[in-house]
Amino acid sequence: MHGRVTFKRIIANNSTEHFSGVPYVMALLNCFLSAWYGLPFISKDNLFVSTINGTGAVIEVFYVLIYLIYAPRKEKLKIGGLFSFVVTVFLAVALISLLAFEGHPRKLFCGFAATIFSIIMYASPLSVMRMVIQTKSVEYMPFLLSVFVFLCGTSRFILGLLGHDPFVAVPNGCGCGLGAMQLILYFIYYDKNKYKGTNKTTADPAVVVEMGFNKPYQHQPQIQPQLRPQSQLK
Repeated sequence: MHGRVTFKRIIANNSTEHFSGVPYVMALLNCFLSAWYGLPFISKDNLFVSTINGTGAVIEVFYVLIYLIYAPRKEKLKIGGLFSFVVTVFLAVALISLLAFEGHPRKLFCGFAATIFSIIMYASPLSVMRMVIQTKSVEYMPFLLSVFVFLCGTSRFILGLLGHDPFVAVPNGCGCGLGAMQLILYFIYYDKNKYKGTNKTTADPAVVVEMGFNKPYQHQPQIQPQLRPQSQLK
């Protein structure tokens, strides 16, 4: 549920603004492939992995659909095309694994596919990280998304180590590192959005909302001075 705050803002503003939809589409592909890899006829004793990623796939589908509804036309074409690519890749991997492989080779094929696209998923926010460095603003790198990337990568990395499964440990180890980098960037540039004297007299409302510390800043109505009639001035 890492995208709840972001998508609540998207719906409230009736716009995706500058939020990127790529991480959510790539997360969907990762969930599809990881859920497939965890099925009993692909790899044994990984049903827990399949259950978690199956649930994640359902949530990511909702996120992608909401993004497509509120995105501008150019962004809709981009994310819609990427979504079609994700579905095509998953169906291709599923069909090839069923028709061309059996037993351990099938597990290796699905494991390598899941590993490659898991690493791509974790790397997908790199463009957002670059924007954070260039603009010195974390407005469009949601804090909760960064936290969940780090926690998800760390927990699955530990799960892969305990289960001696490199196809789970390796990509999620990369995710743990990239998630930590996002959090470091967030805390480096978060203070940049606070009081700036000449430009802003209050914290950036987008950052405040993403951090969940307060409600969005509301401008207070200005009190206009009342002019006395000229008759009273004489």
